[in-house]
Amino acid sequence: MTAFSILDLAPVPEGKRPGDALRNTIDLARHADKLGYTRYWLAEHHNMVGIASAATSIVIGQVAAATSRIRVGAGGIMLPNHAPMIIAEQFGTLAELFPGRIDLGLGRAPGTDQRTLRALRVDPMDSDNFPNDVLELQAFLADPAPEQTLRAVPGFGTNVPLWILGSSLFGSQLAAMLGLPYAFASHFAPDALMQALQVYRERFKPSEQLQRSHAMVGCNVFLAETDAEAERLFTSAQQRATGIFRGARGYLPPPIDDIETFWSHSERVQVGRMLACSFVGSRETVRAGLESFIEQTGADELMVASAIFDHDARVRSYALLDEVTKTLGRTEQAA
Repeated sequence: MTAFSILDLAPVPEGKRPGDALRNTIDLARHADKLGYTRYWLAEHHNMVGIASAATSIVIGQVAAATSRIRVGAGGIMLPNHAPMIIAEQFGTLAELFPGRIDLGLGRAPGTDQRTLRALRVDPMDSDNFPNDVLELQAFLADPAPEQTLRAVPGFGTNVPLWILGSSLFGSQLAAMLGLPYAFASHFAPDALMQALQVYRERFKPSEQLQRSHAMVGCNVFLAETDAEAERLFTSAQQRATGIFRGARGYLPPPIDDIETFWSHSERVQVGRMLACSFVGSRETVRAGLESFIEQTGADELMVASAIFDHDARVRSYALLDEVTKTLGRTEQAA
């Protein structure tokens, strides 16, 4: 059975403030908790006016406090931006406050541009240390050795589950080598998806955290009562993706009636490739698409993103998706 989880980038709609986006996040998380989704993850991005989750561990704490059952975590923390001990303390604190409910997904990319990296006081070459930083972080979260004098407090002994995130073969190889669950960012970078999954499964080595491979696959879902209504909602994400290729990362725009008047042919092709793992339409349309996608990927879990401008429509999309997943079958077993 395939588990379903939510990736919330805390999108800031045009005309709104980050506080509005964060309150929407907390409200959506409450709905997800009641509906039965497995996880609710937030991601670290910096210097992006359309994403409100830069202080990721703080937002995770707010979401965890507003919910009671769902696992809450990072999808992910960009580890090269931080000292492993600091992340161990932050997520150790979360794990102490919300035992058994915190996940920690780790990414190697900076989550921003080179100018912002300098503002973060990060050396671009720090990403080369990512494998060692993962091991160091894992050690800070583990039970300490008797002679160990350097400890993350809170942190040690919490054994917060780690995930490796990626959109290339590097992450799949590392996750397999360390015996960690793997999440592929196919919701915006799908090109290497099938090859990365194959490498991860073939090379996976069981670990203390995980005995068998667990692959999570990202996708976008835009659900409404009709195909036409869902396709209109999807134009917000299409416009935002087009903005990336135009070098203009802005707020989440409202949907438009005719996306073809917005972009050029080449932009349409680029965005289509970027958002290839997207399922847009009514219950029946999305159900058919997801069934095929799950069969194709063999995903243990789908991490669903839905950049919908209107908050009520976004909540409704996830409610409809919950109806669809019940017909597909779903497990709530956490990795």
